[in-house]
Amino acid sequence: MSKNLSIWAQSLTEARKQAHSRSQLSREVQISRPEAYRIQEIGIEHRIQQGEKVLGYKMGLTSEAKRKQMNLDSPLYGVLTDRMKIENQGNFHLRGTIHPKIEPEVAFLIAKDLRGKLTRDEVLNSCEAVCACLEILDSRYDQFKYFSMEDVIADNSSSSHFVHGPWLKDFSHLDLTNLKMKMKVNGTVAQEGISKDISGDPVMSVIQLCELLAERDRHLPAGSIVLAGAATAAVTLEEGQQVELEVESLPPVIVHVKG
Repeated sequence: MSKNLSIWAQSLTEARKQAHSRSQLSREVQISRPEAYRIQEIGIEHRIQQGEKVLGYKMGLTSEAKRKQMNLDSPLYGVLTDRMKIENQGNFHLRGTIHPKIEPEVAFLIAKDLRGKLTRDEVLNSCEAVCACLEILDSRYDQFKYFSMEDVIADNSSSSHFVHGPWLKDFSHLDLTNLKMKMKVNGTVAQEGISKDISGDPVMSVIQLCELLAERDRHLPAGSIVLAGAATAAVTLEEGQQVELEVESLPPVIVHVKG
């Protein structure tokens, strides 16, 4: 079987653009983790060629419980672009998606370049603001099912869209590890958790991201948005839903689901 990574990247791009799932790559080819990230990068190059701009990164599998549930072994990252962004109180359209789900997160706005292995204080000193954020996932694989870490990474870590709330710039008084989080669907609590369910501390997700990027001779540039990862399990999206995330001490974020 060919190891031309561009072929696999193109197949995932076509699955995304045509909103049609495909079999997991690991059923067809054996790829290493660096090769999976290269497939992800080629997929992002496809998006840039279509006029998209990179806005930042999302972390995935930041919860040990979720990693065990998915039988996957470590955090991973995906790339965010401007066409993935939905404005707060805006609409998410199901048309053009495969099997979208939504989950509650905390996001950071990075003010200074971050590189390599960092301390918590170094990350906090480089963060301009924090906010509540909803991430919409949409795996391009059959049944939203993975067989390997490489499957997930190659598919840009299931990234689809995201909605962030208003940025809070003065957050030094917040205990970022103990923020209560409630995700409501049509006014009813669907999931609730606490921010320490994200890597034990959402700031740790930024640290892990920088280490993962360093493995690929990359860094986190100033101006990046970083989604720290989910605090709870994801909820399947359906037409007519209003999804709202309330994170303690942060302004809420809302998205409306359309057909």
